[in-house]
Amino acid sequence: MIENPHSCGYHDQLSVAANDFLREIKVELSGGEIVIQCLKDEGVEYIFGYPGGAVLHIYDALAKSVDIKHILVRHEQGATHAADGYARSTGKVGVVLVTSGPGATNAITGIATAYLDSIPMVVVTGQVATPWIGSDAFQEVDMVGISRPCVKHNFLVKNIEDIAITLRKAFYIAASGRPGPVVVDIPKDVTDPNIKIPYSYPTNIAMRSYNPVVKGHIGQIKKAVDLLLAAKRPMIYTGGGVVLANASDLLIQLVRHLQYPITQTLMGLGAYPAPDKLFVGMLGMHGTYEANMAMHECDVLLAIGARFDDRVTGKIALFCPEAKIIHIDVDPASISKNVRVDIPIVGSVDYVLNDMLKILEEKSYATDTDALKQWWQKIETWRAKDCLRYNKSSPLIKPQAVIEAVYKVTQGKAFVTSDVGQHQMWAAQFYHFDQPRRWINSGGLGTMGFGLPSAVGVALAHPDEQVVCITGEASILMCIQELSTCKQYGLPIKIIMLNNRYMGMVRQWQEFFYESRYSHSYMDALPDFVELAQSFGHVGMRVEQPDQVEAGLEQAFAMKDQLVFIDFVTDPSENVFPMIEAGKGHHEMHLSPAGELA
Repeated sequence: MIENPHSCGYHDQLSVAANDFLREIKVELSGGEIVIQCLKDEGVEYIFGYPGGAVLHIYDALAKSVDIKHILVRHEQGATHAADGYARSTGKVGVVLVTSGPGATNAITGIATAYLDSIPMVVVTGQVATPWIGSDAFQEVDMVGISRPCVKHNFLVKNIEDIAITLRKAFYIAASGRPGPVVVDIPKDVTDPNIKIPYSYPTNIAMRSYNPVVKGHIGQIKKAVDLLLAAKRPMIYTGGGVVLANASDLLIQLVRHLQYPITQTLMGLGAYPAPDKLFVGMLGMHGTYEANMAMHECDVLLAIGARFDDRVTGKIALFCPEAKIIHIDVDPASISKNVRVDIPIVGSVDYVLNDMLKILEEKSYATDTDALKQWWQKIETWRAKDCLRYNKSSPLIKPQAVIEAVYKVTQGKAFVTSDVGQHQMWAAQFYHFDQPRRWINSGGLGTMGFGLPSAVGVALAHPDEQVVCITGEASILMCIQELSTCKQYGLPIKIIMLNNRYMGMVRQWQEFFYESRYSHSYMDALPDFVELAQSFGHVGMRVEQPDQVEAGLEQAFAMKDQLVFIDFVTDPSENVFPMIEAGKGHHEMHLSPAGELA
């Protein structure tokens, strides 16, 4: 009996057979065409780039493709930040295409930004033709050498036959283990349209020298659980690794199972919902009083996907002086790098937390509830200090009030990108992130100019969501040209600029530590930002009175299809508190605007 040719099973068999047949046909492609086809095979949705001589063959191949959207930025730094924002908000690999020489060097800041925050990115850079490498040819730089300190890996492709396997390796390296940026430098002659070879893309990849550990050692995990259950003053400290591993749900299960206090780094915000009572706020230099004091007095610390950087630890000798430390991280090089730990667990955060939860469920005994009750009572006394208080009756707009209003108007559901400075810290403190991948900012490198172009990437990845860029008048000017990109692609980003006419964080440090000598931190000769936004074809607004803040935001967000740039004229003397001075411990915080020392 002949099977019905219209049955699903029959068509599935035909489809598989057809695909197998097509794989046998070796289509011949040029080097430029191979680059684009590789990106298609990787499922790349967007390329962020800027054309130039060394990559014109690739751009010509791109012109013939309808599957990948190219986003033309106005500066190569903007391309890397946009790809970065796309990657942070989606978990996918961001892709950049730039030319040789200045195109490649302009991308370095964005590559370094991604590197320090472990963001997966593949950056394809053009290079002069292979016979000219090393001759100081026009627009030649040693991109492999220049980028080496700030990439996870890099490649120089000298043969057309190596393009496909190299790009496959690049995506694998960028996304696996501890993620990071990978540079693929391709000389122009390797992409010559007149030279073609049969194309095939490797489906599997194996690299003898690169085998990241995924599964944590079960013996170490059991030791960690035993230590956690015996704790009398426990703390859970999490970083960006939880977000990168998509382990937020597992973290929430663990914290609520244990009922332990949790704090998060700047990069970790959103992995655990900030409104939850178990969350004691961000820790570190501008963390909350309760988070920092709990860190200082805890007896067991569980660190998950965090790297103990200096902004978190303060003075190493004073960091968690009474604590036994458990550290979970996918990168073995991060463990005991800055702070010596007692129970190291190398593995992907999601795998380790999953095993930890299984073991906890099997345990016949629970936490020390009496000790935990006393610990929470102490934490609540610290929390009662209300360390984020500010003067709400000021005749000037307080920047904290603007962030609180943004949170209210967006109902806490926006994707928020940020530049770097005081506004970044206020956003972290007052926008209560309750989901991962909603807080997009430069943590490790602290890159001014990051906010607007990263919002481009986020807006393209999430066209139906609200995207907010929180910035300052100094930061926004560093990549202001990307307003043109926003116009070209119709991106309705809402730019919230806290304008205090200073490089705010520089001014704050000069006030505290340099006897108020404001050396070159005053922003003189600022443009009219309302007219500037309008000149790019966007909506510009200015808000100068405290009672106009919320109404101005509501008006801006009502314009759903337009980019709105709001210039909030804020109190120039406002400082970020709490604050821990460099070289101090968690228990040594400046708390109030009066400079009260705890």
